[in-house]
Amino acid sequence: MRRAQKSCQLCEAGVRLINYKDEKSLSRFVTDAGKILPRRMTGMCARHQRQVGTAVKRARYLALLPFARTYGE
Repeated sequence: MRRAQKSCQLCEAGVRLINYKDEKSLSRFVTDAGKILPRRMTGMCARHQRQVGTAVKRARYLALLPFARTYGE
């Protein structure tokens, strides 16, 4: 049993480059714990997945996105 092939949302929208300064759009690709979602969950193509990973890491470094949202207690 195979799942239906997901198409890349960013390719369909015509997005060429992902900006690390846009934390609102980047937060869609990050879990509550602060981890980057994998391709199999987002359905993105390899090119956009690499761009999202790089943009999230840059945004974390500049404190636009948190490294982790939940703290262990």
